Amino acid sequence: MKKSAVVSFKGQKDIHTTINLTGSKSESNRALIIAALSKGLVKVDNLSDAADTVILNSILNDLKNNPAAEKQTVNVGHAGTAMRFLTAYLSTLPQQFILTGSSRMQERPIAILVDALKTLGADISYAKNEGYPPLNINGGLNSDAAEVSIKGNVSSQYLSALLIIAPTLPKGLSLKIEGGLTSRPYVEMTLNMLASAGIEHSWTGDTIHITPQKHQKATLVVEPDWSAASYWYSIAALADQSTITLTNLREESLQGDSKIQEIMVPLGVRTSRVPNGIDLKSGTTVDVKEVLNLKDCPDLAQTIVVCAAVKGLNLSFTGLETLKIKETNRILALQQELAKIGVLLVEDNEVYTLDCSALSFPEKVTFATYDDHRMAMAFAPLSLLINEVEIEDYQVVEKSYPDFWKDLEKAGFTVQEI
Repeated sequence: MKKSAVVSFKGQKDIHTTINLTGSKSESNRALIIAALSKGLVKVDNLSDAADTVILNSILNDLKNNPAAEKQTVNVGHAGTAMRFLTAYLSTLPQQFILTGSSRMQERPIAILVDALKTLGADISYAKNEGYPPLNINGGLNSDAAEVSIKGNVSSQYLSALLIIAPTLPKGLSLKIEGGLTSRPYVEMTLNMLASAGIEHSWTGDTIHITPQKHQKATLVVEPDWSAASYWYSIAALADQSTITLTNLREESLQGDSKIQEIMVPLGVRTSRVPNGIDLKSGTTVDVKEVLNLKDCPDLAQTIVVCAAVKGLNLSFTGLETLKIKETNRILALQQELAKIGVLLVEDNEVYTLDCSALSFPEKVTFATYDDHRMAMAFAPLSLLINEVEIEDYQVVEKSYPDFWKDLEKAGFTVQEI
């Protein structure tokens, strides 16, 4: 049963705390598939405790322990990354699978990835609706085809799924990216993690090439999650004063969401390096006249849009088109929830602009989460400005940041389940 919680912050809005973030979900899920393909050569350390990673790890362990089972049903639930990565991974195993997920997962398109895998010789068909999960997968991909083209502006996870299995393919893979590449840092993350496992690649123009090769013995150490860090940037931006230490985050990160450091400067947050991680300090808001392009870091969009809205900043954004096919239609969800505080998010030819002219803060607001963890965490910091913020289905944060509410309480927030 889904439960709600009321979030509040009483007293002076000064926050001084140290937070130990979970491992990166993005790094963890890539590392798990790389390790599974390495035949025991690659180990993973500091795995995320996010639900998506727990689900994927459990599935891979079950597959490892039951390699000779007859046709298996694999259910990823809400785990979108697991759906994409497993579509490719299961195609390489000499078994039969039904790959399925939640009702929302069955509404999220996957045809682009499936078509690419079919070009490489995969035997995949749709169990219900054309272009969507569930999938019937007859594994054992063993084609001589080595070239495939795929659109780069839909989901970088499609590209990463193909790149991760590339070294195990008979002829390797030449992956041509058509059009603009959304979330390039996520593709670079995948290639860097493959390199840490001994897999070499070349990237010339719009084509990435990986030859058939063996993984090398390695341990992939997962960095804390910059996506999770973004909510603390929002808290720092909305607090009167703050010094928030986030431990073990690296200056040179594989994660594109580390861009939050520079994006949040004009919203009033300064980042400084300390021996055990980074410190966030509240500062002064600066006018932003240019359109913010979030194409490389779409998972930050809800955090930044909501934070800018409640600060009354009429900012414009682009690079948000992939938000419409995430856990929910995140654009529509943002529009509906921001309207509750009088803010409009206006779409004009892929540019989204905030209109905060009617911004107001009632005593209490109830925000829906749409089965989307990032909606819950993007709106919770508003409790620094609104006496009571009710978050519906507040446990949805388990998908990526299970300790979010505990960490808020550590920082002085009150979180009361109702």
